[in-house]
Amino acid sequence: MSERIREKLNILADAAKYDVSCSSSGGTRKNDNKGLGDSHASGICHTYTEDGRCVSLLKILLTNHCIFDCAFCVSRKSNDIERAAFTVEEVVSLTINFYRRNFIEGLFLSSGIFKNADFTMERLLRVVKKLRLEERFNGYIHLKTIPGASEELIREAGLYADRMSINLEMPTESGLKLLAPEKNHEEVKKPLAVVQRQLIQLKDEKKLIKSTPTFVPAGQSTQMVIGATPETDKDIMHTAAAFYKDFSLKRVYYSGYIPISNDNRLPVLGSQPPLIRENRLYQTDWLMRFYGFHVNELLNEANPHLDIDIDPKLSWALRNLQYFPVDINVAAYKMILRIPGIGLSSAKKIVQARKFGKLRIDQLKKIGVAYNRAKHFITCADTPYQLKDYQGTQIKSFILAESQSKYLKYDVQQLILF
Repeated sequence: MSERIREKLNILADAAKYDVSCSSSGGTRKNDNKGLGDSHASGICHTYTEDGRCVSLLKILLTNHCIFDCAFCVSRKSNDIERAAFTVEEVVSLTINFYRRNFIEGLFLSSGIFKNADFTMERLLRVVKKLRLEERFNGYIHLKTIPGASEELIREAGLYADRMSINLEMPTESGLKLLAPEKNHEEVKKPLAVVQRQLIQLKDEKKLIKSTPTFVPAGQSTQMVIGATPETDKDIMHTAAAFYKDFSLKRVYYSGYIPISNDNRLPVLGSQPPLIRENRLYQTDWLMRFYGFHVNELLNEANPHLDIDIDPKLSWALRNLQYFPVDINVAAYKMILRIPGIGLSSAKKIVQARKFGKLRIDQLKKIGVAYNRAKHFITCADTPYQLKDYQGTQIKSFILAESQSKYLKYDVQQLILF
C-alpha cells in the first residue's frame, strides 16, 4: 500500500466512525464457487452477530469533502480538517486486498457530497458495480444512499448492494432545520420509498419469474443523531415508529451526539455523549419491534422521557401494576412477553414447558428467566408471596438494590442537555 493511500485511508476511515448503522443482519448473497467471498449469515463492522461472533468490515467514506455545512457533522464544509477522496479503483482495490488478507468480511461505503448528489451517487454505484461484476466479489456490501440522488441510480445500486441506508440525521424536521438548514426529511423519504417500491415489485415478480434479480436482500435502514437537538424520547420514538411503518425498515439506529464544535446551537465541547439514553432508546425500539408494545404505551404526554435508572419494560410494568401479577402457568404468550425479566426465548420456553405440568421457581430459573426481577410480577406453582403487598416505588427499589447497570457508572446528568 502506498503512503498516499494509507494517508487517505486514515482520514476517511476516521471520518466514517460516526456512522453506527452498519449491521449486516439479513444478507443472503451466496458464492457460486467462481467468485470471491460470501455474505451469507455474516456480520460486519466490528460488531457481534446473534450467535456471539465478532465480525468486521472496511468502513470508509468515498470522500469527506461536502457541499453542505451541517453543524453536527465533522465533514461539514466550514470545518478546518484535512480532506481526501478515494478514486473508484482505490476503493475496489482496498476492499479486495483487505478481504484476501482476511482483515474484513465486507464493505460499508458512505460519502460526503461533492458537486451534487448524482455525481456522488454515480461514483458509489461504480464502486459496487465494479466489485460485483469485474472482481466477482460476493462479500457483504452496505451502501449509503445520497439524499437527492436520482431514482435510476438508487434502483441500479440496489441490484449490487446487500443493504442500503440513508441517514435521517435529526429526529424532527425542526431539529434538522436548526442544524442543517439546507436539508429536509423529504429528501430522505424519497430514496427510502424508491427502495421499498422496488422491493415490493421484485418480490411479486419473483413469484412468477425465478430469474428475477436480487434487490437489497438485507433491506434498508436509517440513523438519527440523539442529543444534538432538544427532542424528547417520545419525539424520537414516534419518528422511528412512523419510519418502520411507512418504509418497512430493518433497523433504525440511534447515535449519541459527540460534541465536535463550539457552535452555540449544540452541547458544549467536553459534554458526555448520551450513552444511557442511547441504550434506553435501543431497548424501546426492541420492545416495539419484537415484544408487541406500541410506542404510546412506553412514551406519551405523561411520560415523554425514558427512565435513566431502569429499562423501559420495567418502567411500563411499574406504571401498570393493574395487569400484575401474571400467572405464568396460564397467561397468554403476549402477556408473558411483557413481564420484566422474561425475554423472547424464555417466553417461548415457558409456553412449551408448561404443557407438561405447572412450572415452579427452580424451573423458571433453568429456563433463563431473570427471577429476581420477574418474581415481583408473576405467580407460579410455588410463589411465596403476592404482589399486592408492595407499591411500584418499593418494587423499583428492591430491583435496583439487587442489580447493577454497566451504564450507570456514567454521570446520569449526561442526559439532561437542554
